[in-house]
Amino acid sequence: MKDKKYYMSRALELAKKGEGTVNPNPKVGAVIVKNGIIIGEGYHKIYGQEHAEKLALSSCVESPEGADMYVTLEPCAHQGRQPPCFEAIIDHKIKRVIIGSFDPNPLVSGKGITQLKNAGIEVVGPVLEKKCTEINKIFFHFIKNQTPYVMMKYAMTLDGKIATVTGKSKWITGEKARENVHMDRSRFMGIMVGVGTVIADNPSLTSRGKDLKNPIRIICDTWLRTPLSSEVVASAKNYQTIIATSNLDVEAQQPYIEKGCKIITVSRKKEKINLKELMMKLGNEGIDSIILEGGASLNASALEEGIVHKIQAYIAPKIFGGENAKTPVRGEGVLFPEQATQFKIMNIASLGEDILLESEIT
Repeated sequence: MKDKKYYMSRALELAKKGEGTVNPNPKVGAVIVKNGIIIGEGYHKIYGQEHAEKLALSSCVESPEGADMYVTLEPCAHQGRQPPCFEAIIDHKIKRVIIGSFDPNPLVSGKGITQLKNAGIEVVGPVLEKKCTEINKIFFHFIKNQTPYVMMKYAMTLDGKIATVTGKSKWITGEKARENVHMDRSRFMGIMVGVGTVIADNPSLTSRGKDLKNPIRIICDTWLRTPLSSEVVASAKNYQTIIATSNLDVEAQQPYIEKGCKIITVSRKKEKINLKELMMKLGNEGIDSIILEGGASLNASALEEGIVHKIQAYIAPKIFGGENAKTPVRGEGVLFPEQATQFKIMNIASLGEDILLESEIT
């Protein structure tokens, strides 16, 4: 006999299929069960398009009247790009709705459930709440804070170097680790680096792989030094590119705009981009998540300003050595061990010859 966890697990599998394509909306899956048999299922596929509940209802192989609906997130109750989902559930005479997690969005929270109950529909849950909440960690953060969820990512050797003494860093990690990086780029809305990285490496900052979505490229460039000939500027009409700068000179900005870049002006803090202000402005742009692939200086500033929520460290079984070889974080550093920024290890994985260590802020 299949239980609630079985059907909710299936809804979770479906929800995960929307990864990277529904931001800044949540990933949601829905399963409709009648007489112990799944008769319909769906998931939110693309931002702005139909929600999971409606797609599940439209896929039913028989009438959903009297059936149970399993949905990973409580049905929405407000008019956005799509009408509220609770109306379709009521119209199709669903008997019972089992939810996985509650929606933190004040426009939704509890309201959809109330509407369903008022229509005589039984509401049960949460079921597998921890898992249903985990898949929408970015969405929950964005709804509550209106700023992007930031994951700092870097690759280093066993002795903590991100480049040799000559500044060379290709490649520290192996192919499997690099494939994982590109998968993550497609899952996050934005990728952010400093102008120093653009000048030194001239990266494209795109996702390499079949059917992978490209992130919005964000360059932190206090004085607007990004070369007009750089790959990110030259391809800005093909891939959305933002340059965050404190340079207010309109004439200096114009060549970048003509090449397709969007300029966001931000104040300075300690002669660098004010990162907290930038996060608020990027949140206003609807960017819910960012991979920070900056150099040691930008990483230090991000940690100092408290904008980092997760760290992804790829560790390669190599030794570069060199007193002056670059490390992942520069800046002034803390004076005493107890002043360190504390993270909790969430995952350790083996990727080919490399190790991936993931930790979140405590």
